[in-house]
Amino acid sequence: MLSGGLLERSICAVVGTYGTGKTTFALQFAYEGLRRGEKVIYISLEEREELLRATIAQKGWNMEVFGEGFYLLKLDPTDFNLAISSIKSELPALIENTGASRVIIDPISLFEGLFEDESTRRQEMFRLIEVMRDEACTLVLTSETDATNPEGSRYGLVEYLADTVVLLRYIRSAGLTEVHLALEVVKMRRSAHSREIKPFEILQDQIMVYSEASLF
Repeated sequence: MLSGGLLERSICAVVGTYGTGKTTFALQFAYEGLRRGEKVIYISLEEREELLRATIAQKGWNMEVFGEGFYLLKLDPTDFNLAISSIKSELPALIENTGASRVIIDPISLFEGLFEDESTRRQEMFRLIEVMRDEACTLVLTSETDATNPEGSRYGLVEYLADTVVLLRYIRSAGLTEVHLALEVVKMRRSAHSREIKPFEILQDQIMVYSEASLF
């Protein structure tokens, strides 16, 4: 669906409501990079470090790859100054010092929520994205959907700033007897991509997209 995968040094937003696999998507992206010998920085704004590591352990992956090349940072979004400083000021230096080629912020919507007014939020997000474009890494941002718009991010910013937008959502059967998960590549700059909506499952060790299947 991505014509081979995410482009290197691009920015991808994974947008979805609760339970649609955003963190699993991000962790699998991290794991595949680590398997290839890449360095990965994972910034969690929501899940506690010990719980996130427990989730990783339950995946059945080779835990040896989550060693020195995996940098897991838990930031407290309620500590406004620390969270802002860490992401804006310290992240570029950390990327350069570690040589990380994959960076994940999960979820970016909590970072956006630190700013009370829309104009400041927009300005700070633009600054963050511009800073990250100068780094030699691929960035994945997860974002919750807006309560009134299940096809858009909470603040409606990341889908405009990102190069690639992957939307994860629920689709309920006509008789309301089943709930399915569906994935759509909403946009992908500088690359051809599938515009079809495809079913997927969250398995123990991966997200499995049935790209050859018709939608239910």
